[in-house]
Formats: sequence, structure tokens, C-alpha cells
Amino acid sequence: MKVIGFGAIWCIACKVMEPRWKEIIKENPWLKLKCYDYDKDKEMVKRYNISKSLPVVIFLDKKGNEILRLEGEHSKKEIVELIKKYRNK
Repeated sequence: MKVIGFGAIWCIACKVMEPRWKEIIKENPWLKLKCYDYDKDKEMVKRYNISKSLPVVIFLDKKGNEILRLEGEHSKKEIVELIKKYRNK
């Protein structure tokens, strides 16, 4: 499973979520999170149809297909449960 995230420097919720994701990645070193800037990475924003409802985190399966999309703030517990659920997809 691969995870990609979209955020922006003006996004308050992104700033709230950043330390949660850092903890999750530290605790799950096998998990790869690639982050994109909403204002700078326009090609990726368009490719994944990202609105200004940030942050957006997309879980991709082994073939690169989207299996889950999270928008806004989520608790660390909720994210970890979703990672466990979709890890082997």
C-alpha cells in the first residue's frame, strides 16, 4: 500500500495532521507517504481531482488504484485502524 497526501502552507488542518502522520510513519516504517503541495504540484492535484478541502490523503493499492480517500482531520487511532484494514490491498 502506498499513501499520498495533499496539503498547503495556508491549511490549518494540514498543520494539525502533520505531527500525527509523522508519528504514524515512525511507528510503521514500511508505510510510504508521498506529500504534494496543493499550490505547487498542480499536475498531481488535477490527476487526483483534489479540491480545496484539505488535507487529502489517498490510499493506493499495489497497482496504484485508489482504495480510500480521507479529507480533513482524522484521529491517529482512526488512521491506524484504516491502515491495518487496507495494508494488504
